Amino acid sequence: MKEMFGSPGKKSGLILRIGQCVLAAASIGFMASASGFSTTTAFCYLIASMGLQVLWSFGLVCLDIHALRFNKDLHTNVIVSLFVVGDWVTATLSLAAACSSAGVMVLFTRDTKICEIDSNLSCDMFQISIACAFASWFLLALSAIIMFWLVASI
Repeated sequence: MKEMFGSPGKKSGLILRIGQCVLAAASIGFMASASGFSTTTAFCYLIASMGLQVLWSFGLVCLDIHALRFNKDLHTNVIVSLFVVGDWVTATLSLAAACSSAGVMVLFTRDTKICEIDSNLSCDMFQISIACAFASWFLLALSAIIMFWLVASI
């Protein structure tokens, strides 16, 4: 099996997973601290999706730390296949949540001008949260592609 950047049990994979986890947690933090997020279903979905991503990425961070610490090989068929499925599912959900939230923000800022009218909405916090969600998705998509290549090389 090939040794690739971001593969499980490697330092680059650990850094990639930590980045996913931190950005997803930041997205949750910014969205949850913004006033008025709970009135929009897309924003609630973003929090749920990023919560799933935090759990998935944190679990893989722990697994990578264990593999690095005890010099374990994580390149078995079962483990890599599990990583592929988990990464693709969470990547799909994360992209859907980020895109739907971005669509709502376009509606709020450009189409209806709700952000200008209603000062109780924290539109800047919404936008920061969505940007963090897209950045987290990008790292997760990178991991998903790497895992797909690893499965192909088994």
